Amino acid sequence: MFTLSDRPYTSLPGFKRTYSDGRLTLGLFFPIEAYSGDTPSMLNQVEIAQKAEAAGFASLWVRDVPLRDPTFGDVGQIYDPWAFLGYLAGQTRTIALGTAGIVIPLRHPLHVAKAAASIDRLTGGRYLLGVATGDRPVEYSAFNAHIENRGEIFRENLGVVTQALSTTFRALHWSRGAMVNADLVPKPLASQIPLMVTGSSRQTLEWIAENAHGWITYPRPLQAQREVIKAWRMALSLVAPGLFKPVSQSLFIDLDYSPDQQPVPIHQGYRLGRNALVKLLQELEEIGINHVMIQLKYGCRPAPEVLEELIEYVLPHFPTID
Repeated sequence: MFTLSDRPYTSLPGFKRTYSDGRLTLGLFFPIEAYSGDTPSMLNQVEIAQKAEAAGFASLWVRDVPLRDPTFGDVGQIYDPWAFLGYLAGQTRTIALGTAGIVIPLRHPLHVAKAAASIDRLTGGRYLLGVATGDRPVEYSAFNAHIENRGEIFRENLGVVTQALSTTFRALHWSRGAMVNADLVPKPLASQIPLMVTGSSRQTLEWIAENAHGWITYPRPLQAQREVIKAWRMALSLVAPGLFKPVSQSLFIDLDYSPDQQPVPIHQGYRLGRNALVKLLQELEEIGINHVMIQLKYGCRPAPEVLEELIEYVLPHFPTID
């Protein structure tokens, strides 16, 4: 826990379970429930997570939403992401656990590094570190941070995180702090923790392709998403030729009782039947999406019922990578 590892991050169980070139796997976003308004119940989440793990979902994801802003209509899973991941780590055994994403400009980079390395260690390498800039002005003012500079702060803080995790007793200096004659522990299990940037985070695709191990983007109509993936691959060819750096996306679904219901757009997703969902996911796999994080907030059916249908009819088409 005090020395650096030369193990590649691609060998970690969380990355291997979730990502493989040319294939698509499925994950779930907390809260795993359908609800109106901005506040979920968070009931039975561990039981649902354990069922998803046993069935073969690749991953479970949490968000970093420090404060409730009613104008945004969503407070995520309510709990602090690190505390919730620590709890989930003790209640699961094989499923990958990810953040999408930790709001880097609002958190001290050394706290982020220590928490990430701790989750990485406690889960045996199942953690996927998704990071973001955040976009809620009320949070920036509450934490005395400048939202107009969030892209710059993101780059600087993330640099501190990655250096603290990948060096030993190296002096680090940044605009809001310094670490001298001290070291960040524990160190990760591998040389790096798998790092995914969410959205643009106020950066170029080339910067993300060079500095992250993968990208988490948002759902779009299929042709638009195809063009986005082409742009990602072009960026990779320029700054990281030959490397596999996966693309994930979220997807809200309202699973209709009719298996053949064709897709009807909803916020960042679709109301559709299971057959149309399989077809959509196959099309996303074809254009180069490697992982889809399913969200159930806008559903009209109870989450356990939807999960049963996904497990029986959808998940077998997109098996977890062993």
